[in-house]
Amino acid sequence: MIRFLIIVVFLVSFLILSIPVFLVEWVIGKFNRETRDYSSLRIVQWGFKCILKVTGVETVVIGQENIPDEAVLYIGNHRSFFDILLTYSRCPRLTGYISKKEMEKIPLLSTWMKYLYCLFLERENIKEGLKTILQAIEYVKQGISICVFPEGTRNKGEELSMLPFKDGALKIATKTNCAIIPISMNNTAEIFENHFPKVKKTKVIIEYGKPIYPNDLDKETKKHIGAYVQGIIQTTINKNAGLL
Repeated sequence: MIRFLIIVVFLVSFLILSIPVFLVEWVIGKFNRETRDYSSLRIVQWGFKCILKVTGVETVVIGQENIPDEAVLYIGNHRSFFDILLTYSRCPRLTGYISKKEMEKIPLLSTWMKYLYCLFLERENIKEGLKTILQAIEYVKQGISICVFPEGTRNKGEELSMLPFKDGALKIATKTNCAIIPISMNNTAEIFENHFPKVKKTKVIIEYGKPIYPNDLDKETKKHIGAYVQGIIQTTINKNAGLL
């Protein structure tokens, strides 16, 4: 419970103290947008790393060398709020996450998200959802990576289970032929969700799979690319369960 309270205090303090930082970042952006972008990225990554330090989580990372130095589409399974902290704190270049629309209503947090090219998906509105995907495609063309959890929500089922992937997000890769990087995560719900509201020290496994370029796939596999990537992630989390 103490860890949870420390995290809440840190997060609220970070957001409040970042108000003048927004002004500084805005000024920097007037002169050099790329400098501002990477400055914002490193500030948020620092904050996430501080929170992860408080949790006491032991993270085993496999295959990070598989991430090419180019814009990619990260696709991962999703069981915890901490999935975002665990993965975003390791992004080597600008990366926007696709989040649910409700996150846009959170003051200050949503400002940081917009600075970092995050997009807000209105899942019940197909037309607006398409606009979000089209914007993500444009970001990739500009050299900005995108991360999506295609299950659509946190999976609250059994540890090694997964919800069906929603294929819409995979169009970001099929329309740009950017590399898809599967992210397989084990045991992340044990940090918090499995014993809410306690935050517990635990061990998690993150594995980055080899890049998948859609145009290198055969026609049938590309047609069902969501299921193909999900199969890779499912196989990996099953394998890595033995490392815990």
